[in-house]
Amino acid sequence: MTLSKKPSVLVCVTGQYDCDRLINVGFEKAVEFGYELHVLCVHTPVSNASLLSDEIEYLYQTAKRLCADMTIAFNENAPQTAADFAKKINAKLIITGIPDNRPFGFVETLGELVRKIPITMVTKQSECLLYNSDCTLKVPA
Repeated sequence: MTLSKKPSVLVCVTGQYDCDRLINVGFEKAVEFGYELHVLCVHTPVSNASLLSDEIEYLYQTAKRLCADMTIAFNENAPQTAADFAKKINAKLIITGIPDNRPFGFVETLGELVRKIPITMVTKQSECLLYNSDCTLKVPA
């Protein structure tokens, strides 16, 4: 894949159907700012990737419909993989879902790795929350 240096929105998804809301919010932000849209799914390595195929195909088609590329990476370290990808595509904004409450979870760790890139988390109701690298949440005005 050839990547431009144009500013981008990076949407981080998991292999779940309802991650389409993240792609849709990412699309809205990309249009608003005039950025490219990229979707990334980082999954732990699996012995049978076909178990993920329906959900991944659905998300791929959602991304494609919105003129975004979708990259799938198999790696144990999802935050580092996403941070490296964000830098590679010149991400100016990252969109994720709401993290679970584990310490050093995906969003918290990603925030530490990409301190200068804002992270917007999207609730199940498609509400946006801004995550700051100082581990606080702020609801945009």
